[in-house]
Amino acid sequence: MNAMTKAHLRAIHKSLDVYYRDADRTARMDRLNAQFVPDGGLAFDIGAHVGDRMGSFLRLGATVVAAEPQPHIFRALRLLYGGCDHAHLHQTAVGAQAGTLPLHVNTDNPTITTASSDLIASARRATQWQGQVWDSQITVDVTTLDALIRQYGMPDFIKIDVEGHELEVLRGLTHQPPALSFEFTTIQKQVALDCLDQLSTLGAYEFNASLGEDHALINPQWADAQSLQSQIMGLPMRANSGDVFARLKSA
Repeated sequence: MNAMTKAHLRAIHKSLDVYYRDADRTARMDRLNAQFVPDGGLAFDIGAHVGDRMGSFLRLGATVVAAEPQPHIFRALRLLYGGCDHAHLHQTAVGAQAGTLPLHVNTDNPTITTASSDLIASARRATQWQGQVWDSQITVDVTTLDALIRQYGMPDFIKIDVEGHELEVLRGLTHQPPALSFEFTTIQKQVALDCLDQLSTLGAYEFNASLGEDHALINPQWADAQSLQSQIMGLPMRANSGDVFARLKSA
């Protein structure tokens, strides 16, 4: 076994430990996801990594379409969920248009492998991201949310976690899913603001957020895009990351 393969295995084992061992985190995640993913529904997991969110959606009784571009991570995902009839796995990135793109790989910490060179530049200026190294680059296939919707139908919920590439994913969506989430980081707040603006062009959405790995909505009332943009801009750098949740307003 060569050194690179050993490094990949160490990183996968770390991810499995972080995302699967904490039973309390898993319970919080399931409670939050149950607000958006109905039994018998359809969920998209974009940037699935080792599939902890996918596992949550499956436990809730949904069919899940997962996209993960990293080859060694995808192999782990296939080992975990490839035998599940309700899981559809795609080794691909998702973006604004179909084709290919360069993926910057962080071998030691593949959860922050990214298609965004801007995220890497921002990380190099951020204290809490010091020591992160994107040590190789690969070319991966790209599909779009619209293409996945044509293939599988309209999902009840779309989860997007693609390390600074979220806006490009949303630019490949022209439909109005009932609900979705996208990750944001405090080192790239503008990406979150742009994503909120993009969603507002698609439909009448209202918004909330969850910070870090809390898996709990921070606001008792859902807000408009401008209000959540102001809230994100006010977050301290130490907040680091979170997820914005969007749902269509009731008629």
